[in-house]
Amino acid sequence: MDDQVVAFGVALLYLRRRRRRSVWVHAILQARQQLGEYHRLVQELRLDDSRFQRYFRLDRDQFDSLLSKVGLRIARQDTNYRRAINAAERLAICLRFLATGDSYRTIAFSYLVGVSTMAGIVGEVARAIWDALVQEVMPVPTTEDWRSIATDFLHRWNFPNCLGSIDGKHVVIRAPDNSESLFFNYKGTHSVVLLAVVDAQYCFRVVDVGSYGRTSDGGALANSPFSQALRDGTLGLPQDALLPGAEHLGPQPRVFVADEAFRLRRDLMRPFPGHNLPGRQRIFNYRLSRARLIVENTFGILTAQWRIYRGVIEISPANVDACVKATCVLHNFLRRSTNITRMPIPSAGDVEAAGLQEVTRVGSNNATREAIRVREKFMSYFSTEGTVPWQPVA
Repeated sequence: MDDQVVAFGVALLYLRRRRRRSVWVHAILQARQQLGEYHRLVQELRLDDSRFQRYFRLDRDQFDSLLSKVGLRIARQDTNYRRAINAAERLAICLRFLATGDSYRTIAFSYLVGVSTMAGIVGEVARAIWDALVQEVMPVPTTEDWRSIATDFLHRWNFPNCLGSIDGKHVVIRAPDNSESLFFNYKGTHSVVLLAVVDAQYCFRVVDVGSYGRTSDGGALANSPFSQALRDGTLGLPQDALLPGAEHLGPQPRVFVADEAFRLRRDLMRPFPGHNLPGRQRIFNYRLSRARLIVENTFGILTAQWRIYRGVIEISPANVDACVKATCVLHNFLRRSTNITRMPIPSAGDVEAAGLQEVTRVGSNNATREAIRVREKFMSYFSTEGTVPWQPVA
């Protein structure tokens, strides 16, 4: 009983001595609607669509379309103490953060909002963008979608039965408190892993975000829901199909293409390892690399559009995951609503950015005999019936 009385007395003393909040909104921030960047510069940029697009990475129509999809999710009510930041301004703050990668404090000063308010807006709006767009621009592919992707890979990149290109990147972050080595990767930075499956049109079809930085590409894939669905046969993949003009080889599986970081599987092709390879193996590696570079170029487009990837992302891991997922669906949103001629494809050398790095290469493979047999069939096809004029000579 005495202990309870003492505890009550201490709590009461603390409450009496606690400093009362002097103001709800700092005097400088109270001028937001007169001097804040959204209410001045952004409104002027609406008169010039090209400058508006360079500022937000979306043109006016795309911005307004996105606002109509997320507005109700991010709107807030006024209180007796302060007026809420409207949905359009909240969206502008989040997009500006993703487009520039500037610190919370820098953008908070520009828009005349508090730093803690800025942090809350970015996380909430990024999650709302993902929730609003994912079913529209990155739905779970159906069997017919997979067939369409395979057709595109055959016509555009001369790789039959291909369902997508897979790769992963380290998204470099500030080391979280008490994280020890969980996020520490082999390049000496802290990161989370972005694993992606990309179609022949440079669009993300599947993304998995949040694996610890110490995880390799192969490990991120093995632990992902996508890999689990692939193993369980619940992805709705089409049946095996004949390679064009090579009926004698029999039906071959639908495959994904990846680099040497991934394990060779019946449904996942990786290159032959080593140098000074025989001619047929070199041809196979060339043809696989040509299809696989689609995912590399897609990452290049992503980093060129959203400069948050150009440096260390100094926000919480939860908000990092939300921002990465938001940029992926925004990438697809822009690919579907923008004239493709306005979006140049970067070369492979432009892909590596300070905040988006390659993942660990895995030495062991341990492929099954069936996986080896499937790769041999594709190798044979690319050197005979499936040859193209510009490939290396065997």
